[in-house]
Amino acid sequence: MRAASPLLLALLGACDPVDHSRPAGVMVVVQEQQAAWIRNFNPFLTTGGARWPSAAGIYEPLLIYNPMSGEYTPWLAEAWTWEEPARQLAFTLREGVSWSDGRAMTAEDVAFTFDLMRRHRALDSGGVWRILESVEAVDTRTVRVRFQRAFAPGLLEVAHTPIVPQHIWSEVGDPVGFSNPDPVATGPFTQVERFQTQLFELGRNPHYWQGPPGVSVLRFPAVSSNDQANLALVQGDIDWAGNFVPAVERTFEARDPEHFHAWFPIVGDTVFLYPNSTRPPLDQVAVRKALSLAIDRRRLVRVAMYDYTVPSHPTGLSEGYPGWRIEDIPTDQDWVRHDPAAAGALLDAAGWTRGPDGLRRNAAGDTLKLQITTPAGWSDWVRAAQVITRDLRAIGVDASVQGYDFSAWFDRVGRGDFDLSLGWSQAGPTPYRFYRSLMATEGVKPVGTPAAVNWHRYGSATADPLFAAFEATTDPEVQHHLARQMQAAFLAEAPALPLFPSASWGEASTRWVTGFPSPEDPYARLSPNHAPENLLVLTRLQARSPLAAR
Repeated sequence: MRAASPLLLALLGACDPVDHSRPAGVMVVVQEQQAAWIRNFNPFLTTGGARWPSAAGIYEPLLIYNPMSGEYTPWLAEAWTWEEPARQLAFTLREGVSWSDGRAMTAEDVAFTFDLMRRHRALDSGGVWRILESVEAVDTRTVRVRFQRAFAPGLLEVAHTPIVPQHIWSEVGDPVGFSNPDPVATGPFTQVERFQTQLFELGRNPHYWQGPPGVSVLRFPAVSSNDQANLALVQGDIDWAGNFVPAVERTFEARDPEHFHAWFPIVGDTVFLYPNSTRPPLDQVAVRKALSLAIDRRRLVRVAMYDYTVPSHPTGLSEGYPGWRIEDIPTDQDWVRHDPAAAGALLDAAGWTRGPDGLRRNAAGDTLKLQITTPAGWSDWVRAAQVITRDLRAIGVDASVQGYDFSAWFDRVGRGDFDLSLGWSQAGPTPYRFYRSLMATEGVKPVGTPAAVNWHRYGSATADPLFAAFEATTDPEVQHHLARQMQAAFLAEAPALPLFPSASWGEASTRWVTGFPSPEDPYARLSPNHAPENLLVLTRLQARSPLAAR
């Protein structure tokens, strides 16, 4: 969820928490912004069509990667091994797991799930079958996964796939259009107890393999905007949310310091300024580095992000990669520092010199004119774009900001129709996924063809063999060596300009529910926005009695 408006900021400061009574065991969650609910619990629909938490709360994966620990947590699978390095995996399923209708879950269900995605590629939103060769049930508790080629990073896609029951989905005529109104699943909350256009509730799975969850009901009110969600949050009507709340210490936590808590760890992806490398002079590394050197990232995170994050590390890697990052970067390679003089020198050397009006022009008299695009409704990114624009103008670039509604913005950046654009990046257990999305030649699409990653259309001949070598090994020492070389290539080529690591927005009220993660107990991120990690939280929460909550 995105930032609140300035008007709402004033309203938030004026609100006092209200103690609304409710039945014991009910937890109110706001993770989606919808004016009205549509009853759809198809876990394969990841574009907003399915209700939260279909993919991780109703259905469950084999393993959960936890960026707070840097490790995989066994889930439906209790163990996994590489039978053939980087090519073939074996998963051992947990004993005693049942579907919510009481039938036992077996390896046949896992194999069926993957085969379902193979037969209906619209369900394979993560593209797992671009790397898989086969998935087979060896016996009732063993699943063998074979990749088309050595591909160690593929563990994440396989591990995070939600598993569905064969005895239900094999009878579905159109799995892609199936709304799955009454899900049968293995997760902690599977029973649709109430469903209305403005509110729905999920009850506990009567056969949950970890025992009854500590919360009996998840309640989801429909909220149409971030402003509405934040008002309900500070009034005490929401127990768990993943909103960007400006001045959260004053507007939320200070309203009820004993119970209202926010925590925004910065262990996920990084927000970038993407230069379209198909548009000169952004195809020149010196120009890209110059633009980056012009940006005052400390002011950027203060003004746009309320200091909830920090300026990006030169490698672009967030704090979610301890032990992977190169920490000591020589100054001559650090182009994320703020150095307008160095930026100007690079532009001068590239043939873009300042005229009497202060603007930079090349020998042909063309002005260095660049437009930054961003989603118009994301006020934190709009503020960031405005700060960057001022910094670029200060070194003679004729920079401007253009906002679009989200769908129009997403379409433009996907097709490569922009000069500069703010955007997110890929994250994962290792730096491989992060850098591959930024520099792999394989990911470069022609302008006009939608791209899921590499919006800036940059391919690195230096990095390509590093990605191939990383895919072919499960040796941690070799992987770390290759990751350091990927970082070196990134620093040399500046394919995209990292701004700041994304904060994982998370707020909780412990007046009715306890057990949320916190800086003192960082067993997961507090944010509900990261599936399937939110399962780690849902299974730890405990309801408070009505008397204790007052």
